[in-house]
Amino acid sequence: MRETNPDRKASVNKLYRLIRVVYKEFGPHEQLKVYKKEDFLLHIFMDGGGRLVLDGLGYLIERGKCFISEPGMTVACEAYKQGLSYYELAFEVQYIGQGEQASLEKGSYQTFPCVGEVECEPFSHCLELIETLYKHSLSEANDELSMIDQNICFQELLRMILRQNLTASHAQSSRDAVEATIDQLRRDYRSEWSVSQLAEMADVGRWQYTRLFKEMTGQVPLQYLSGIRIDQAKHLLQETDDRLFDIAQNAGFGNEFYFNRRFKQSVGLSPGQYRRHYREDIRVFAPFLEDFLVTLGVTPILQCSISNWGKQSYLGLEHIPAVDLFVTQTVQLPLKPDFIIVDVGFQEKWDQNLFEEKVPLYKMSNQGEDWQETLRTMADLIGRGKSAKVVDIISDYEHKADAARKKLRSIRHQTTVFLRVNAQGILMYGGPDKSYTGPVLYKDLELTPHPLVRQLTNNARFAELTVEQLAQLDADNLFVTFEISDHEKKKLFASSDWQSLSAVRSNRVFEVDFLSWMNYGVLSHGKKIDDVLRALA
Repeated sequence: MRETNPDRKASVNKLYRLIRVVYKEFGPHEQLKVYKKEDFLLHIFMDGGGRLVLDGLGYLIERGKCFISEPGMTVACEAYKQGLSYYELAFEVQYIGQGEQASLEKGSYQTFPCVGEVECEPFSHCLELIETLYKHSLSEANDELSMIDQNICFQELLRMILRQNLTASHAQSSRDAVEATIDQLRRDYRSEWSVSQLAEMADVGRWQYTRLFKEMTGQVPLQYLSGIRIDQAKHLLQETDDRLFDIAQNAGFGNEFYFNRRFKQSVGLSPGQYRRHYREDIRVFAPFLEDFLVTLGVTPILQCSISNWGKQSYLGLEHIPAVDLFVTQTVQLPLKPDFIIVDVGFQEKWDQNLFEEKVPLYKMSNQGEDWQETLRTMADLIGRGKSAKVVDIISDYEHKADAARKKLRSIRHQTTVFLRVNAQGILMYGGPDKSYTGPVLYKDLELTPHPLVRQLTNNARFAELTVEQLAQLDADNLFVTFEISDHEKKKLFASSDWQSLSAVRSNRVFEVDFLSWMNYGVLSHGKKIDDVLRALA
């Protein structure tokens, strides 16, 4: 007798069963405290806005957003001022197998293929399926056919989600492969590499590889590799007395000449200058970057001054000689620095040959909004162990901002605007990604910008307001700095245009120091936070 099914292991199938469908509404600023659920949950947001936190990871929520959480995950939700409405579907996994095999394997299947934020497009079709399921849940019909209809509808919804997000999983696999090559570069930076080699290692097309690489690192592959080599060269210059030829070889550069050229291009100083700066006390002048020097514990030998604005008195550098930059002729420095550091904005306003003394000039390449990178670059240029301080400085600032953000939570729904008033007019400064003030007010402190801020400033740092636009500025809170005389201020305050502002009528206008608010830097931003707390907390 022949057996047709010899000792095959029973397969275990996984099915998803809908448990319930609930429609929820939150009022303005209403919060759902952290809770754990024993079911899988699918959240589909209909209207309003807010924030969802899954196991400590926060997501911005708005209409059309979908999220999946697993059993045991912590879930918290907070509505913003417009409230919030959403559907919540609870479901479970069921296993079909043979006896002990199903129960043994069950534990290894306690996951859903997609967790966190998921794509569910087109949302109109997703919404149609959800509303059909919700109607089924409200119906008293529990006959066999209705139950099958409901199950088919739910399986179609899951199929729609999985079809879109499993494709995303394949994209993640490509990203993982690119990440592996990035790790390889970090370990083996001395070898010769080409983009084609790296793409072949990742089994990804060259064009896609370069695109993914730049998304993940902010740089193209060979630029990133050069950065690794430069960092290794910096370490050797700081810690050893090796010859420049040996350092060039050790860091992966072909020859000393090429090494010198690439190092100067990247760092702004030659390798020899960098080594001396790291090991010796240096005399530095950094106009409009003094905030960063003071933060790092370095006293500049000179500070900048503008006749219209004065000195940055909040830095406590009264004893340091000032150089007035508001001149048309070449400036003669009272003391000769070892080198001068200027930022992007300085290069836009003043000629690089402004200074009579011919000393090394380092030009910052990053924008002022990225103050953390400016701080890192400054610490690296100064040397003498200053880079070790950067992590703690940034951490201290983030703790300060976090504490302030919590104190301001109750008024976060109010709209806030920063204005700069000068002889030419009234300037409104930009949103969370631009200007001296926006990243602090709207990102670090999570205050709400007035709609005109985004509408008028767009990608610019500020916009000059017309009389008509000023009349539309019904912000709850105004922070203002003035570049006009007291007489002109009184004239402005008495004008009908100013008196008509809702913040003026409610006594919610707060005057702030010009130079500490019109500046980047840890101390400058810390002053802004202190001023906001005094005014609003």
